[in-house]
Amino acid sequence: MKQILTTIDDLVERDGLYYKEFTDVPFTGDITDKTTQGTFRNGEKEGPWVEYWKNGQLSYEGTYKDGIQEGPWVQYYEDGQLSYKGTYKVGEEEGPWIYYHDNGQVWYEGTYKDGIQDGPWVEYWKNGQLRWKGNYKDGKEDGPWVHYYPNGQLSSKGTYKDGEKEGPWVYYLPDGQLSDKGTYKDGELVKQYQ
Repeated sequence: MKQILTTIDDLVERDGLYYKEFTDVPFTGDITDKTTQGTFRNGEKEGPWVEYWKNGQLSYEGTYKDGIQEGPWVQYYEDGQLSYKGTYKVGEEEGPWIYYHDNGQVWYEGTYKDGIQDGPWVEYWKNGQLRWKGNYKDGKEDGPWVHYYPNGQLSSKGTYKDGEKEGPWVYYLPDGQLSDKGTYKDGELVKQYQ
């Protein structure tokens, strides 16, 4: 006797749980089709999951626990290029994460704590040049920050406190010439000089 496979299209989502169409019992079983492979338990995603783009390229691979992302997670662009990788803890980003531009260059990298940016972070332009670097504390910019133009020239530098500019800031033109200087208090410009 031929086994009938369940596909993701055979399921409907209601109130965060998955059911086979026309049933009231949360679905338990495996999903296997051209784009999705994984397991449901009591209507929630459970264990390893893999999803593919329609062109056959891997879209993501990761693990669910009780319907929530848990553990290492990797996502890809439709052309197969790595998009990001990191770890989830109870559905929140945790620890080091790295994101990539679609050309393979690093885009962002930094650390999360309970789903919030915390610690050093950097962002790069698509050409690989550093765009900015600084520190986050509880999801807000905190401490010294520097910003750069795509050509690598310094754009600005200064300090943040609780997500607001604080103290002296210096701004530059793309050719490296000084543009502006100012002093901030609680994010407000209190003194500007050139």
